[in-house]
Amino acid sequence: MDLKPLLALPNIGRAGAQDLVVLGIRTPEDLKGQDPLTLYRRLEEVTGHRHDLCVLDVLMSVVHFVETGEAKRWWEFTPARKAMLASQS
Repeated sequence: MDLKPLLALPNIGRAGAQDLVVLGIRTPEDLKGQDPLTLYRRLEEVTGHRHDLCVLDVLMSVVHFVETGEAKRWWEFTPARKAMLASQS
């Protein structure tokens, strides 16, 4: 699997690209219309272990990027992630 297209995404390194592949994401376009929280939960299910919540922030950032073209640092999504999770509690 050629990781180069995924490695070109902002905030994605080799481990993040491999996580995307595990989720069935092969190209950045595969992220369009995806729900980052669903991806995060599926990643935990598929790998069988808990991932740091910053992984959710990264997923939020890459979905945002492919849908809007706006590159933001992953930690800029932390407040939105916290608010989203708090509203689900």
